[in-house]
Amino acid sequence: MALGLNKPYLIGIGGCGMSALARLLAADGAGVSGSDSTRSPVTELLEAEGVPLTFEQQAGVLPEDIDGVICSAAIPADHPQLLEAQRRGLPAFTYAEALGRCMAGRTGVSIAGTHGKSTTTAMLGCVLTDAGLDPGVIVGATCDQLHDGCLAEQSKKNPERERGAGFRLGSPEIPAGPLAGRPGLLLAEACEYNRSFHHHRPVVASIANVEADHLDIYGSLDAVIEAFAGFAALLPDEADGGRLLIGHDGAHRREITAGLRCRVETIGFAPAADWVVSTDVASGRVSLAGPGGVSMSWTNTMPGEHNSTNSAVAAALAVGLGADPEVVSRSLSAFRGLDRRLQYLGDRPHPAGGAIRVFDDYGHHPTEIDATLRALRRAEQPEGRIVCVFQPHQHSRTRFLLDEFATSFEQADIVIVPHIYFVRDSEAEKQKVSAADLVDRLRRRGVRAMHLYPFEAIVEQLENVCRPGDLLVVMGAGPVWRVAKDYLAGGGTD
Repeated sequence: MALGLNKPYLIGIGGCGMSALARLLAADGAGVSGSDSTRSPVTELLEAEGVPLTFEQQAGVLPEDIDGVICSAAIPADHPQLLEAQRRGLPAFTYAEALGRCMAGRTGVSIAGTHGKSTTTAMLGCVLTDAGLDPGVIVGATCDQLHDGCLAEQSKKNPERERGAGFRLGSPEIPAGPLAGRPGLLLAEACEYNRSFHHHRPVVASIANVEADHLDIYGSLDAVIEAFAGFAALLPDEADGGRLLIGHDGAHRREITAGLRCRVETIGFAPAADWVVSTDVASGRVSLAGPGGVSMSWTNTMPGEHNSTNSAVAAALAVGLGADPEVVSRSLSAFRGLDRRLQYLGDRPHPAGGAIRVFDDYGHHPTEIDATLRALRRAEQPEGRIVCVFQPHQHSRTRFLLDEFATSFEQADIVIVPHIYFVRDSEAEKQKVSAADLVDRLRRRGVRAMHLYPFEAIVEQLENVCRPGDLLVVMGAGPVWRVAKDYLAGGGTD
């Protein structure tokens, strides 16, 4: 087995990536078990598949027969179960370390970049499935088309299987195309947080964009670029199949690709790119022209120029892996999206008549926020206002990028900010910035903004604020999605 473990125990198994890794290891014959802090649809699915789980992490108890642990990125160094594993001398791996070792025996495809990793990975997984290449996929969001592809008949879909649709097992060998017979494809997001993507073992990779983020780890943009360069250096020589697709603009390609021995291709809207993207905002039509006269076009259901780029990166990677361009185009036109990525949830009727359209989005970086709001403004053209509920994710990110956050809400008419989601940061960092600081910056720029908490109070405020024809978008990487759900349900939390 890739990890050398027969009975791995996964701490934090309920996360998208961890649950997918658990299922991948189980498919390889490992006796997987694990724990999480709370039950969820994901843990229910794992239990239904026979994975033993517990939800009493703080007791620090581990099964006697396990031979190692794997920890999610959210598990702190002083977690009781991790400490117990160390006391017993059990090997411990991070999620990224374990994923990298699983990639070693497969044809790894790593999707990197500051933005768009989940969307691009899901798109690519669906496209390769439709193209008959049967990929394995691990993506940090639910996509109900991932298992069967976008072109499969709806009647053949399995609802139970789709509940865990951040994962697809795939074939142990590539079944078709120019790479037929090689180890099976394994697609995964390559997250730069804490340099975790340095544990990947890709043969093919993409870096769509590189911006300042996770500055609590890196301290500067230069250090971020250096980390991406280290990731790119993992790719094998071109003679061994190594290939990097990198943004022509906005990805610091000159610094990152210097000295690489893999094949390097660029992608972007610039005519000088190897893969040239063009898009019609009004219709959502995307076109892509690539090396050797390759030409494709499709219609995106997910609006926004950023999603045009995401789909184009998926298309270029897919063709390079052997997918038929015509199938790629049809598959992308049929891609419906994934959870919490500019996801339309429904309309909330207003007592005075009309309705409020409600969207949910994972965006938590200033560039993502601006791109999402612009995409909604252009695609939806709301009769009323855009009301945005945004929960900042991490105090350190909020502090480092406060000025950028303040300029990213220009397309919103009203912004409601709950408490900053406290994760990974220290208590000392927590004291350095607050949601009120962001609200003050927004007000200085003329944005109508307010700080409210708890979520119940925000739902009550939305009842008063929202008017017929308004568009409500709830944004953030934390549990703020509950606001959208409860507002649609008529108020009140579970």
